[in-house]
Amino acid sequence: MTGFDTRPVFFIIGALLSVLAVAMLLPMTADLAAGNPDWMVFAIAFALTLFFGVQFMLANRMDRIALNVRQAFLLTALSWVVVCAFAAVPFMVSQIDLSAADAYFEAMSALTTTGSTVISGLDRLPPGLLLWRSLLQWLGGIGIIGMAIAILPFLRVGGMQLFRSESSDRSDKVTPRASDLAIAVGWIYLCLTAVCTVMLSYAGMSWFDAVNHAMTAVSTGGFSTRDASVAGWNSPAIEWVLVVFMVLGGMPFVRFISLAQGRAASFWADTQIRWYLGFLAAASFGLSVWLTLTRGVPWDDAIRVTTFNVVSVVTTTGYASIDYERWGPMASVVFFILTFVGGCTGSTSGGMKIFRFEILFIVLRALQRRLYSPNLVIPLNYNDKPVNADIMISVMSFGFVYLTSVVIVAFVLGFLGVDLVSALSGAATAVSNVGPGLGPTIGPTGNFATLPDGAKWALAAGMLLGRLEFFTVLVVLSPSFWRR
Repeated sequence: MTGFDTRPVFFIIGALLSVLAVAMLLPMTADLAAGNPDWMVFAIAFALTLFFGVQFMLANRMDRIALNVRQAFLLTALSWVVVCAFAAVPFMVSQIDLSAADAYFEAMSALTTTGSTVISGLDRLPPGLLLWRSLLQWLGGIGIIGMAIAILPFLRVGGMQLFRSESSDRSDKVTPRASDLAIAVGWIYLCLTAVCTVMLSYAGMSWFDAVNHAMTAVSTGGFSTRDASVAGWNSPAIEWVLVVFMVLGGMPFVRFISLAQGRAASFWADTQIRWYLGFLAAASFGLSVWLTLTRGVPWDDAIRVTTFNVVSVVTTTGYASIDYERWGPMASVVFFILTFVGGCTGSTSGGMKIFRFEILFIVLRALQRRLYSPNLVIPLNYNDKPVNADIMISVMSFGFVYLTSVVIVAFVLGFLGVDLVSALSGAATAVSNVGPGLGPTIGPTGNFATLPDGAKWALAAGMLLGRLEFFTVLVVLSPSFWRR
């Protein structure tokens, strides 16, 4: 077994840790302004994280940083594991004094924009910790977008090679250079966050709450500053503002660049966006009609609460404005199914992603037609791009591994003593990066604090697998990956 040059990998990880360290200065400043002694926690975590980040960079300096495919796989998997470990430090040494399992779970949930939490008493938490949770989700969201448009298409993960041209210098460029693409996406992300902050403040939130919720809405993360989540404000205006930005957060960000450049036609020509918006509208409308007819809920209330919670689950944000499990078994089944859908690729959302359902639909429709016309030649195209056998195999393999991962995580949770509903929904919500599960323990009004430590480690692993699209981690764990 022969290794390979890991210097570029650890140099970039060092740079990421340095960025994380600088980010810790924001919650430290918030605690200082509030007179909370926890500012020292962030000062210590800043020094520790910056020290290791700089050491990694100095020890692995190179004249030119360039990654081959194997190094890109290793970087993608290892960076999330290492950064999460340092991001967990403030949770461990702050006044809430989380255990290692709880702190790592919270950090992994934040950076993967899952939104599951083990912390209760959010209403009484110091501002630094609240801001740190939201900031981690915001940073994780921009990292997810970068990974989806710059790394996964080149690694041919789960059919993502379909989107290779959007981040390539060779064809169909959105911007002339990859650096321009990164800068443009960053500006779009920042502008959406700023606009969301202003609108939430105008709708009735304090500036602090507005900033936190803007970061977790655009990143489709779902962390809130209150235990009751968005229900704590009981404000239809706030809910509609969040619906708009959750929907935007679930769209491919490269299309916003096209829109900003005045090319609206390419935005609406993307079938993924049309399927995404159509599915959200159909699911929200159908559930609203059912809620009005069976529960007697006024139409305006029904359309608001169903739209908010459907969008929250499908975009894998995880906010809760109501305990939808009280609507009965039918609603619980619907929301469990919605857990698997996800938003668009190139967005901050998790799940299966809309484009994979499109590919499967195209393939199934072709197979159906060939049953009665065996000699018929049917071209398979997605967004005017040919869908070849390699892409079909990738998508179907992704679906198999996705469901297998849910089953394995659920089995581990059941083995550790977690009840059936919590085990199944917990595994699904972790792998899909949604946030809340089902049942009285981890449902929309509960949290994951009472689960055993082993279950939290298993769920953290599920979050990582789902966020990195499975094969990125599985390839690195393969012994053959480390051979020459």
